Amino acid sequence: MRSKAQIKGHPIHPALIPFPFAFLFGAAAFDLVGSAFTRPALSLTAGHLTLAGIAAGLLAAVPGAIDYFYSVPPRSSGADRATKHAIGNVSALVLFGAAWSLRNADWSSTPLTLALEAVGTLALAYSGWLGGTLVTRNLIGVDHRYANAGKWQDVSLSAAKGEPIEVGHADDLEEDQMKLLRINGHRIVLARTADGFTAFDDRCTHRGGSLAGGVMIGGTVQCLWHGSQFDTSSGGVSCGPAKKKIAVYEVRQERNGRLLLVSPPE
Repeated sequence: MRSKAQIKGHPIHPALIPFPFAFLFGAAAFDLVGSAFTRPALSLTAGHLTLAGIAAGLLAAVPGAIDYFYSVPPRSSGADRATKHAIGNVSALVLFGAAWSLRNADWSSTPLTLALEAVGTLALAYSGWLGGTLVTRNLIGVDHRYANAGKWQDVSLSAAKGEPIEVGHADDLEEDQMKLLRINGHRIVLARTADGFTAFDDRCTHRGGSLAGGVMIGGTVQCLWHGSQFDTSSGGVSCGPAKKKIAVYEVRQERNGRLLLVSPPE
């Protein structure tokens, strides 16, 4: 699904992460070689690279945190993976920060500095692998198109308990296009089928993948994480591995084209 921290659909977090990776991996390498061959200039460079890497990591963390709280589907396997990714990144920065603080007065490395950098490098590599999986498997930050080149739509709304809420206009969507609604903290997908409009939970019942981040063909929505398909009118499972149906909601179209979600979740 589309990144919240993006510029014209291009996510910012992946564009920033090469810098802390390069600086911190470089710091560990320079320290190792400088220590092995008694080259103090290399250790001095490693110290500067460490500071640059920590600063770059903190900068990259800002759009990463935005996507963590806003783009990653909650209560999903992707959310669990994103949490481990964040913990790994923070741990790496802490380890490299501790390693830097334990340098000698001339910025030469100590055995403990090298040990902490080694562990930090492993943490950074693991969290980077998780981050890659979030993009390639969980499709976080992928801004694909719906039928007829339909673009991602995402709106936040608040609704009174038990009261219908206006969620858009009939012209907002073409057939087999979707729109993510965030209503009172609940994620719902508004979709258009050949028979009209429907709404359903934005959560695949298999592993919690975003259905708004999936595709819809002929009124059937498919989660792109593992291929589960659901009938958007009844919520029934059309194809596994999901076993449970998704919740669906009534949408009423008024004469002026306004779309009302009749019974929004509380």
